[in-house]
Amino acid sequence: MRVVVIGGTGQIGSKVVAKLKDLGHNAVAAAPDTGVDIISGNGLDDTLQGADVVVDVTNKITMDREASIGFFETAARNIMAAEIAAGVRHHVALSVLRSDRLIDSGYIAGKVAQEVHILQGPIPFTLVRAAQFFELIPMMVEMGAVDGVARLADVQFQPIAAEDVAETLVERVLAEPTNGPYEIAGPQVFRINELAESYVRETGGTVKIEADPNGTYFGAPLADDTLLPGPDVHIQAITFEDWLAGKRMPAAA
Repeated sequence: MRVVVIGGTGQIGSKVVAKLKDLGHNAVAAAPDTGVDIISGNGLDDTLQGADVVVDVTNKITMDREASIGFFETAARNIMAAEIAAGVRHHVALSVLRSDRLIDSGYIAGKVAQEVHILQGPIPFTLVRAAQFFELIPMMVEMGAVDGVARLADVQFQPIAAEDVAETLVERVLAEPTNGPYEIAGPQVFRINELAESYVRETGGTVKIEADPNGTYFGAPLADDTLLPGPDVHIQAITFEDWLAGKRMPAAA
């Protein structure tokens, strides 16, 4: 099977490409550094020729609502046009769990616009909506720290390892399109501020974590359960402890 992974050189995409190749599939990483530009469309038609499945894990984090919507809508439109021309049979896209609850975020507004384009298009699809990654915690701590203190939202969430996200995307590539959302989350529920505090403590960090009852997620206000999955969620295997242990393992020689 020929699978084109758009965003295939990034954190998730590179894992998806490697896993598909290990299974014997012809997986192609499509990204600016491989000659594919989803905004101008350059390289898309040639790269998608002969593709059976396209996986879209592209991302652009911006708090500017207009810029986010513009990016994701343009990318979705160009990708779909190339897919139609190439006769692609299945479009697998990565999005954000509970994005419908987070539309006050400029960034999430772009992801919602992307979803709408996929939902309304003619290509059979699977929309994988993933919970927040464990890998987001270090970024939250670093970006939120001011004078050694990071104030983070005091709300529940059910984070997932990037490895499990990539594994799920591969499973969906090999399955029939759902033509709807497919929610995934990790096996444990935490509070954002408490998990960040655990991360800092376990990794020997010095940033002090404080609970922010008015904390937001990419600018979107949060109720205590805003980020929690719905009843049809597919729970993945990697725990926070397993993820943290993996980060501590020395790199292979």
